[in-house]
Amino acid sequence: MIKLFILYNWIVILILTAFAIMLKTTVYLDKRTVKRMCILINMVFVLSLTVFVEFYLGQQGLYKPLRLVLMAVRYSATPLIIAMTLYTLAKKERWYIFVPAVVVAAANIISTFSGVVFSIDSANALKRGPLGYLPFAAVGFYSVFLLVTLFLQSNKQASEIIPILYLALSFVSGLVMPFVLQKDYSQIFCPTIAIALFVYYDFSILQISKKDPLTGVLNRQAYEAAIAENDKNITAVLTIDMNGLKPINDIEGHAAGDEALVTVALCFMRATKPKQLVYRIGGDEFTILCRKSSQTETKHLVDRIQRNISGTKYSCAIGYSCSPDGEKPIEEMIKESDEMMYAKKEKHYALPRNERYRG
Repeated sequence: MIKLFILYNWIVILILTAFAIMLKTTVYLDKRTVKRMCILINMVFVLSLTVFVEFYLGQQGLYKPLRLVLMAVRYSATPLIIAMTLYTLAKKERWYIFVPAVVVAAANIISTFSGVVFSIDSANALKRGPLGYLPFAAVGFYSVFLLVTLFLQSNKQASEIIPILYLALSFVSGLVMPFVLQKDYSQIFCPTIAIALFVYYDFSILQISKKDPLTGVLNRQAYEAAIAENDKNITAVLTIDMNGLKPINDIEGHAAGDEALVTVALCFMRATKPKQLVYRIGGDEFTILCRKSSQTETKHLVDRIQRNISGTKYSCAIGYSCSPDGEKPIEEMIKESDEMMYAKKEKHYALPRNERYRG
């Protein structure tokens, strides 16, 4: 049996082992992300073992009660793995992302003796119950949620969007392929997920040289490279400075300051559209470079940012400058945007008690 397991899962074992080695040796990811990715690796391995044992027992016609338990694990694992992927990759994601997956897992456990989701008939074949498509609905929900969440926190560049689509497509295959390949799909699902996570990780590492490690937006090096191009397609510049970061650091600690920066950066990224790129150029200073954006589109971007920020306990001063024909030098747009931003910052601090963080 062990020999057969290795034979059928050797690719998964190799990929997950390589993934674990890279995670343990990388210096680019924080410890929390590495820990969660290691949990993901173990979840995929356990799923591959579960699938193998379940189908082995099915072929032998043995241990029907144990097969039902293993089936419950298999149907519960995919939503849990996608939820864990969201929890690992998405910024600001909380534990409650697991609630739908846990509900599905509970239904699967109940099904082992009620048949509400699945059962095994007298011919030793799978039979779907009234909630037979619940696990597939959960996979669909999580796949869409994963795609939308990662897209909103991305910089809307093709180099980031393509890996996100690739990862989401790999999970979505769990909706379609089981009906095309039937039970044979279970044999390739674990390699599919292992490869998808590994490839997405590789793409993420390639992007790190251009990204700010704390907030996930583009870094100063990427900003300076963009400015040096003197691209006339850059028709608008936004400069943003967070209000009251120093008091947060001094009073609540640097962890709270980091939390504030991550929160406002996520507000910026969720407000942007393709060709509107967010950069952190230092401390609490951010810049957004907009390509082929009209003045109206730029004002709408400012409105979206302000609306997003208003939903948090933080505030920012925002300035902008436009060059609809692309003829205004970018240095001039930056200067005009800075002047507007600093003027708004002065107004903010002129108000009573605004020298302190709004808590």
